Amino acid sequence: MSSDRLCGLLRSALSFIQARYRLRFTSREQLEGWQARRLRYFLRHVVPRAERFRQSQATRLADLPIMDKTTLMADFAGFNTLGLSLDNVLALARQAEASRDFSTTLNGVTVGLSSGTSGNQGVFLVSPAERQRWAGILLARALPSRLLGRLLCPWRAPLRIAFFLRANSRLYETLASRRIDFAYYDLTLGLQASLARLAAQRPDVLVAPATVLRGLAEAALAGRLAIAPSHILSVAEVLEADDARRVHQAFGVAPRQLYQASEGFLGYTCERGTLHLNEAHLHIEPDWLDPERTRFQPIITDFSRHTQLIVRYRLNDVLRIAASPCACGRAERAIAAVEGRMDDILWLVDRDGPRLRALYPDVVRRALLLQGDALQEYSIEQRGLRWHVGVQGAGDHMALCQGLTAAIYQLCDQHGLCPPELSFGQWQAPPPQAKRRRLKVLERPQGLPCTY
Repeated sequence: MSSDRLCGLLRSALSFIQARYRLRFTSREQLEGWQARRLRYFLRHVVPRAERFRQSQATRLADLPIMDKTTLMADFAGFNTLGLSLDNVLALARQAEASRDFSTTLNGVTVGLSSGTSGNQGVFLVSPAERQRWAGILLARALPSRLLGRLLCPWRAPLRIAFFLRANSRLYETLASRRIDFAYYDLTLGLQASLARLAAQRPDVLVAPATVLRGLAEAALAGRLAIAPSHILSVAEVLEADDARRVHQAFGVAPRQLYQASEGFLGYTCERGTLHLNEAHLHIEPDWLDPERTRFQPIITDFSRHTQLIVRYRLNDVLRIAASPCACGRAERAIAAVEGRMDDILWLVDRDGPRLRALYPDVVRRALLLQGDALQEYSIEQRGLRWHVGVQGAGDHMALCQGLTAAIYQLCDQHGLCPPELSFGQWQAPPPQAKRRRLKVLERPQGLPCTY
């Protein structure tokens, strides 16, 4: 074994041990003390290495401006400590997308292209050391105790992980080792093309977007796929309750969630089934969306990354806080749901005043899914005060549309909103590599103030 590979394995192992056993905070005071120490080092020694912050004298996060994807892409070289230009990075990322060969690096740095769910693609950079630390942290947070023996016992078969995503990356391939049989499945090829290979691999761990997990579950229930994973992780999309039930029905395993984005490893599901933010490695400022403080946009600072700086970065996601602390005892925030993106929020006119009010994605989903098995797939596109609803169902299409109309009108009545103008059509399946987005605001209603 080469010295570089040995150092990488040691780095991953140490990161695993620290994340699994040392960074287990049982009080917010402990957690915030750890964050404060890491942030002091980060602000003093890491942030000034990027051109954007070269002249910064900031000693507190609050002294720095909030950034987002647009800010990052407009000054990409200024936000990474290697000074890599956006043109060079994008060229490599797009070449990898076109060739489907994701092994190439730029001076040893992994380059990835985000999926651009909101219509605005981004790129991310990860150094070899960051990849190795990420692998250790991910395994520590994602694997249940019953599977750890497969990693540590050389006389047992390697742990088999099947990973479905639109694009592979050296970041994900870092998981592969003598003790982990890591197999990437390319979603651009379609699900059917992967079934035979997946059955031959017989994965212990299945990692995929929620829609892919649902498709694999349907294949298993139809007798076209015979696998028995003991651990299932949903990534990249909102995991809806109906998908989770179907996956559990097919495999006898309740799917857990990993909240991972190009901006970092943001959250994980604990042994009690609760999604926690990864606050041992990130500082997260909640930008509350409602007076009751139930939903927020996260503003993240990743003090564990030293190549591409994520400093007070506003994500476009909507997170709903859990109503009570998790029984696992962790101090990291418990999240009831990652509901979607800010542009998944639908807007309607308040019945009592000339203003727009928000309808959050989970509220809309719950109302429509009361149709039960009659509703198989749906999408809503909003243009002004008009909603076009794409529907796929079992049975009478007209009766289903009437039921959905009644559900939407009842929902609006409950929330004191004027109902939208509705039109219905057939649901159109997105390309296999695309993330599922049931709700899309193509044009927000104009001329009225908005209230979350």
